[in-house]
Amino acid sequence: MPETAESALRSIEDRGHPWRGTTLTRTDWANGLDVNVMSDNADVDILFWVGCTEALEERSTGIAKSLAIIMKQAGLKFGILGAEESCCGDPARRIGNEYLFQMQAQKNIEIMNSYDVKTIVTACPHCYNTIKNEYPQLGGSFKVIHHTELIEELIRNGKIKLTGELNKTITYHDSCYLGRHNNIYEQPRIILKDISGVKTVEMEKNHKWSFCCGAGGGRMWMEERTGQKISENRIDQAMETGAQMIATACPFCLQMFDDAVKTKEQEDSIEIKDIVEIIVESMEIE
Repeated sequence: MPETAESALRSIEDRGHPWRGTTLTRTDWANGLDVNVMSDNADVDILFWVGCTEALEERSTGIAKSLAIIMKQAGLKFGILGAEESCCGDPARRIGNEYLFQMQAQKNIEIMNSYDVKTIVTACPHCYNTIKNEYPQLGGSFKVIHHTELIEELIRNGKIKLTGELNKTITYHDSCYLGRHNNIYEQPRIILKDISGVKTVEMEKNHKWSFCCGAGGGRMWMEERTGQKISENRIDQAMETGAQMIATACPFCLQMFDDAVKTKEQEDSIEIKDIVEIIVESMEIE
């Protein structure tokens, strides 16, 4: 296998995450936010499964911060595992190390069961799909909610208010594990349409016919060396719509597009943001 993929697997074995070389800890993103850690207080209704990318990849920590702000604003009783959280195992299974996947899954299931976790919220479709659809194969049964499902419900129930106006034309990118694998298409679009001033436009390839960002199947950790990168191809498709911003709901997609826009030197033409980051911009924070 490619050396970069091998390094990611070795990092999961040694460190519990695939981001070799990171200087961040699992909880650095939460500094100043007063986020409850389960080892300190397990009396919560929701476990916020942060995921390796949102916790440890610098650009994606904004997703974790934004989701925590939204949940606190809505008065939700939640906690994080902090240092006890470990890679869900998605990269290991996709790249082909089934043994490592099962080791990670069993470890995480044991930890969550020890805290009697019933409901999990995550912003990562890869964690979402793995914990919801694959952990039951190993005895882990949890109610798993993606952050777009949660936010759409909070807006509908009046738990959070979007009072700010965002005069932007936005195109939404359907990530593979949220869309095709789990049939979550409408909640992200409903959220964007609830924001005052936002105009939404669709890329030609959308919903179940969406186009991968290039990170799925473990390819986040494999360097493309021939042809045009898939992420750059998708950026071209987005720019054809005339949108000023691409909204994502997956940290892998966010990182791939952020890198692609810089490579194509289009930072001044189009922004890349996760839906939670856009929501926090539009919220009434008291």
